[in-house]
Amino acid sequence: MAKEKAKKAKSIITEKSYEFLRRYINTPSPTGFESGGQKCWLEYIKPYTDSFFTDPYGSAAAVINPTAAFKVVIEAHADEISWFVNYISAEGLIYLKRNGGVDHQVAPAKRVWIHGKKGPVKAVFGWPAIHTRLSNTDAKEPQPRVDNLFLDCGARSKKEVQDLGVHIGAVATYEEGYEELAYDYLIGRAFDNRIGGFMIAEVARLLHENKKKLPFGLYIVNAVQEEVGLRGAEMMARRIKPDVAIVTDVTHDTTTPMINKMIEGDCACGKGPSLAYGPAVHNKLLDLVQHTAEKHKIPVQLRAVSRSTGTDTDSFAYANDGCPSVLISIPLRYMHTTVEMLHRRDVEETVRLMYETLLALTPKTNLSYF
Repeated sequence: MAKEKAKKAKSIITEKSYEFLRRYINTPSPTGFESGGQKCWLEYIKPYTDSFFTDPYGSAAAVINPTAAFKVVIEAHADEISWFVNYISAEGLIYLKRNGGVDHQVAPAKRVWIHGKKGPVKAVFGWPAIHTRLSNTDAKEPQPRVDNLFLDCGARSKKEVQDLGVHIGAVATYEEGYEELAYDYLIGRAFDNRIGGFMIAEVARLLHENKKKLPFGLYIVNAVQEEVGLRGAEMMARRIKPDVAIVTDVTHDTTTPMINKMIEGDCACGKGPSLAYGPAVHNKLLDLVQHTAEKHKIPVQLRAVSRSTGTDTDSFAYANDGCPSVLISIPLRYMHTTVEMLHRRDVEETVRLMYETLLALTPKTNLSYF
């Protein structure tokens, strides 16, 4: 017990911070409708920064040293996968389209909130009982598909659905929220990538509380619409025109069943942040991050990406005249489900790596290949 208390005392992330994480994860922030989560995030981070701004589509940036000529971005994306209401049947059943890469196989029997014009409406994904699915031994058991999934909100006519404020284009998010498991594991929907938003906010808090002065402007960016093509990051990269970008997102823990390490690489929760090699990742900036990790004894894992990282790193790297960019990812189990799982130790180490990298970086850091 004494050892456990000592271990917790050394944590750089406070219980108050984790209370914010719970609140932040439990605040719906579907792609294209991120304002609820963004307001929660800005309320938390504003005391630790000098100014903030938002753009027309809802991306947010909190800034330290906003008048500095040299600009550094640390970035995450704010949106979560969800569903769009696409069709309401005469019987009051609601059919859907994806909003981002939501997994249709996860959906049957899940509870959701439909965000309608009169406020949230509770609903469930209906699914036939196993008795009925297997009653015809000659028929192949049906599998969930986007075109056979539907929501049932208790209404029994199209009018009753509409009377609740549900309309075509309303979004539905899963009900499941933040929970803590044994051995310092956390679960929740939308850790992809609101854990990133949490971690960059924690970097801002540590800089403020430790009274660190940076020789550049630091833009802590929480961008929208990553799940549909990195759109928010594109807009923010063009607006800020940063000199350096450090992007954080999630990556796959590949130690669970049904994942091929020969394809996905070797990465595990609890073993530290993952650093990526790939065309969009600037090699000299990556060297700086790796040297920082070695200096401060921060464990890291390595992986390779192919043509793109599939994250907002690509938007910053190729924006304007090009921006040296690096990707620091946190290992995650069960991505794009309602039980995304990560480890507290990785959260701590990822925050520490970003924090120490910022302290090592200056406008004079040589990032030229020539």
